Amino acid sequence: MTIGVLALQGDFLEHLEILREIGVNAKPVKKSEDLSGIDALVIPGGESTTIGTLMKVRNLIEPVIKLAESGVPILGTCAGAVLMAKKVVDRVVGETGQVTLGLMDISVVRNVFGRQKNSFITDVEVEGMGIVKA
Repeated sequence: MTIGVLALQGDFLEHLEILREIGVNAKPVKKSEDLSGIDALVIPGGESTTIGTLMKVRNLIEPVIKLAESGVPILGTCAGAVLMAKKVVDRVVGETGQVTLGLMDISVVRNVFGRQKNSFITDVEVEGMGIVKA
């Protein structure tokens, strides 16, 4: 069995490590080609708006949706669960417009959009991707 772990941001290293510790063949997923041959996918915790943005930039949204539609199990932990929801709302700003996969027919209510006191979006240079908004 091979389990892919979405490895764009967040605690993907910890997920890869624990899966390998229990004898599972775990591989990082950074691009759509990495989805080939996996039996399941984990979308880890981190910052859901950042992970969603990076998934969009990396053209991973549709391939992950198609993977789920083909019957491959997907586990979302923390931010991963937020990304799997059909709708994400914020107690203060309401609709967030954040990128989601829409795989679960649920609405997630976030504490506060950009819950960190000093949250912001800026241009970030990412190796292999160039400048992205994150």
